[in-house]
Amino acid sequence: MLVMIFKILISMGLAFLMGKLVSKLKLPEILGWLIAGMILGPHALGTMNNAILEAEWYKTTMSVFECVVGLMIGTELVWNRIKKSGKSIIITTLTQSIGTFLLVTIVFSIVFAVTGLPIYLAFIFGGIALATAPAPALSIVKEFRTDGPVTRTLIPMAALDDIVGVIIFFSVMAVVSTNMSGQSFHIWMIAVIVLLPLLIGAMVGIPTGFLLKKSKSKKTTITLMIVSILLTSYIGYLFNTMVMPKPILNFMLMGMAFSAAFSNIVPEEKLNEILNDFNPILSFCMIAVILNLGAPLDFHLIFGAGIFTLVYIVSRALGKYFGANFGARMTKSPETVQKYLGFTLLPHSGVSLIFTGIAVTALSASAPESAQIIQGTIAAAAVINEIIAVIMAKKGFEWAGEFNKLSSWEE
Repeated sequence: MLVMIFKILISMGLAFLMGKLVSKLKLPEILGWLIAGMILGPHALGTMNNAILEAEWYKTTMSVFECVVGLMIGTELVWNRIKKSGKSIIITTLTQSIGTFLLVTIVFSIVFAVTGLPIYLAFIFGGIALATAPAPALSIVKEFRTDGPVTRTLIPMAALDDIVGVIIFFSVMAVVSTNMSGQSFHIWMIAVIVLLPLLIGAMVGIPTGFLLKKSKSKKTTITLMIVSILLTSYIGYLFNTMVMPKPILNFMLMGMAFSAAFSNIVPEEKLNEILNDFNPILSFCMIAVILNLGAPLDFHLIFGAGIFTLVYIVSRALGKYFGANFGARMTKSPETVQKYLGFTLLPHSGVSLIFTGIAVTALSASAPESAQIIQGTIAAAAVINEIIAVIMAKKGFEWAGEFNKLSSWEE
């Protein structure tokens, strides 16, 4: 285990250096972290090998780090900040997520009808496509200190998008699994998957808020934050391993709910102090999460990507962009949100791989050919899309003129 920890720390150091190198090319550091993950992962050098990635302690540690990254979302969900734009954010979230689901499903329904493949696969592709991976965009927000209408729309939308994604994807899988494999999937489980992480986070975050409000020293504040995050993650771990049929709870949502709870209790000036003090820990966890995101990606798949992968990437990108554009226009959001929000929603791989794994498991026994189509298409798309998406997300913030603004997480 000590050797594994040493390899992880070495990998993180190399990812950090790769990020700095990539930033010299005026590209986001996260792209360097992702590339480092692919180079050091099991499909290349193997420093971050399968023994590490599949170790239970490593997965648990990554869950804690994901909980920490969720703080970037939750600390922006202060009621006084979002009450004016809450309605437009909800509407735009629905138009871009449901719009992506519908467009990808329709496009693949046509493709599969022509090729003679089962139409139900189109709905699974649509369910996988609608979700957005928030960590890459949040990393860009932090690195380039972005602020403005696009940033303030994206951050709360990241949480809502995950919730909509879970509801639609698991609803689709409930119908498909019941009809194809005879496995029953209780609809009430969807509500549990969405609400339980929020309840766990809030349950810890509320008392933490009152304690943070009274804390006087930096050391006490940091200790309280770390203990509270570990407690949140531990409760989530217990539910994930002992209560849920499989570990599918979202730890980033737990971190979001935890931080949203205390952020609405602590005064704004005190909150900014807490975030600045906690920033080094957040930076460390962000690199670890992105490195973990890149490690399972097999860059060899780029050379074998087929027409389904191309159709998936293009239809998903169009759904995200025009869905966000439609919602922003409908709610009369600022012009920059209408034009550029869609670009910041393109990162996808972490969520897509989780959903893909669930879909493949559900279909592997009853429809192995369909499972292989899903796995091959999304795996290749994850590699290609993530590289393009990170660059386009950065350009979206840049075109919106939101670089180098004041931010709660400014170093």
